[in-house]
Amino acid sequence: MRLRSTVAAAFGALALLVAVPTSAGAATGDFSYTYTGLDGSPRVGFLFDPPSRMCITLPEVADPNSSYPAHTPQNFTDSSATVFTDPDCEGDYFTLRPHGGHASSRLKLRSVIFS
Repeated sequence: MRLRSTVAAAFGALALLVAVPTSAGAATGDFSYTYTGLDGSPRVGFLFDPPSRMCITLPEVADPNSSYPAHTPQNFTDSSATVFTDPDCEGDYFTLRPHGGHASSRLKLRSVIFS
């Protein structure tokens, strides 16, 4: 009898875990950066409500062989943003605080991940 109750309780807990959907995390707000356009002029790129805990390689500067890195990041999301010097969240990194963390044009980046 005790074994049957234990198995029933375990099955019930498993059913609850499977039935409850998990929410996809996202940083709320905007993240901006400056990059060099094809014509050589500065352009501003944005990420709006970016996903959390997922590496984002900035599309305009993804290829180190054909573009300059982005710079001057501004983090107006509600999450910390860790920026990386290389694509795929590799290389040197720096973390920008939420709600207005920023850096100068000396900070170069090609990818970012939000906490």
